[in-house]
Parts: sequence; C-alpha cells; structure tokens
Amino acid sequence: MKYKKLKKEQLLISIDRLTRFKPTEEKYLRVFKDIIISNLIEPKLKKSELENMDYSKIRDYAVEIFNNSLDEKTEDFSINEKLKEYENTLFINDTSVQDLLDNRLNYTSATKLIDDSTEVQNLKWLKNITNENIKELRKNKKFLFPIEKVIIAEGITEEILLPKFSDISGYNLDENGIKIIAAGGKNQVVKLYYKLCEELKLPIFILLDKDAESNEELINTKLRKQDEVYLLHSGEFEDLLPKQLIVKTVNNEFKNFLTITENDLDTGMSTVKTLEELFKEKCLHEFKKAEFAQQIKGQVRSTNDVSQELKDIINEIKSF
Repeated sequence: MKYKKLKKEQLLISIDRLTRFKPTEEKYLRVFKDIIISNLIEPKLKKSELENMDYSKIRDYAVEIFNNSLDEKTEDFSINEKLKEYENTLFINDTSVQDLLDNRLNYTSATKLIDDSTEVQNLKWLKNITNENIKELRKNKKFLFPIEKVIIAEGITEEILLPKFSDISGYNLDENGIKIIAAGGKNQVVKLYYKLCEELKLPIFILLDKDAESNEELINTKLRKQDEVYLLHSGEFEDLLPKQLIVKTVNNEFKNFLTITENDLDTGMSTVKTLEELFKEKCLHEFKKAEFAQQIKGQVRSTNDVSQELKDIINEIKSF
C-alpha cells in the first residue's frame, strides 16, 4: 500500500467533519472516502470501486493513511470509545455503520493538533470528551456538545435569533446541548422531520409559522412521543419581535438617513412585508431577513426585548 501523508490541515478537517452533527454513516463514509481518493496511490481505487467495498475495508484504508500521517503514535483509544457511544446515542446505526465506528483512528494524538483557542464547538468538545464532567464543561464553556435535543425551525431568522432570545432569558441553548436547524421553509420542515424521526434518537422540537396548519397535520401523522410541535400564534417568527426592538434596530442601523416610530409599523401587514415596503419607500437597500436578524441580535439587551410568546416558546423548549 502506497499513499501520501495527510497534511495537518487535512487531519484537522477530517476530525472536524467526523464529529459534526450529521448522520453517522453519511459523515464517516464521506471522510474515509475523501482520505482514500485524495491520498491513496497504490492500489489506485476508483469511486465506483469504493461504492461496492465493505465498510470495514474502507475504514482500514483510511485509518492507516490517517494514523501514519501523524508524528505521534499512541495506543489510547478512549476517545474512539466515547465517540462510538455518543454516535449510537444520537442515531439509529446498523451493523455496517458499527464497522465504521469500530476504528482505531488516533484521535488522542490528532487532538493535540487542535489549537486551544479554537472556536469550533465540536473540536472544543472533542478535546474534552473523555472528561467525566463533560456536561458541566459544556455548561461552562458553551460548546453545545454532547447534543441532547434538536429544534427544527423554518428559516434563518429563528436560527439566528432564538438562541439570543433564549440566552437573554436565562436559558442558553449551547449550555444545555440544544441544536437548532433551519430547514429552509415550512415544507422543508416536514421533509426534515420525516428524515430525522427515522434516524435520530434525540427529542425534536418543531417550530412552525401560524399558516402552517397543514404541515403540522402532516408532522403529527409521524410525531413520536418524545417530540413536540409548536405552531406560532402570531404569524411568522418576525411577527414575534417587539415593535420597540424593531424601531431601535432600524434607527440604529440607518441613523444618518431616517428615524421611524412604532406607528410606522402599524400597517396591518406582516412584519416582513411592512419592513420590505418601508425599505422600498425610504430608498434603502433591499430588506433581507438574515441581515436584519443579525442587526436585531445586536440590539437585544434585556428581557424587555423578548415578547411574551417568545418567552412561552423558550419555556416550552426548556420543558419538552
């Protein structure tokens, strides 16, 4: 067997991808095959050959290349055992996936390549994974992992703002191992939930806009006992934002161009439609949800900036 050694950056990318919140089979096969295709010289394997190869063989090729790319060797595989246990806690994995997890990747040596100042949550967790007080460390360092609950939301606004509103209300999602995923639309929420409820063991909290009753019905046909659906009472997520917070954000962002009041938001339309029309009328740039959510996030200062329904949602997430 002849191969090129992985560079430090490739080693770090590999352990990063292997420890992200992704289905076990999907991420392990991707990383192992990438290592083989990029670095194995002899025997030269085609992608089609890898597709038909036993998982244990793919694993062995990748592990040998990975481990022999490290300067330091160790026989400590405690991290591997912890990762296997964790992945099987998260996902429903069959026997072939167990072959991928039963590896001898030299994580102990590889983690020494991780800079202590890294902001990558899963890598911070990986460096501490064998600590008996890992949940206490998660709470103190806010590195999310191990993940214990999942929130599926419709869009990017929820993904950006819900953690901020929750944090300011005294319940930090990262501290409590709660992962939020933006599905990219109400129909995508249904597809994502159908997928996750078949492969994920963790509880799932689904957040839907008020107009998604039909989607709620579809989800309820497959809703597991540990999962919960929350249908907004106030239209879209943006409609939950207090008017004073929106005014403060717009006036701060465009203080050299205009000033608005809460009366400017009393249009009878949704918050998004109102802001789109306001931006157009005032000849501002195009209103973009993600950009505005980031601006809102920067203006949240206290629980006065959190509406009652947002507080209700946060309490539901805490207790479900």
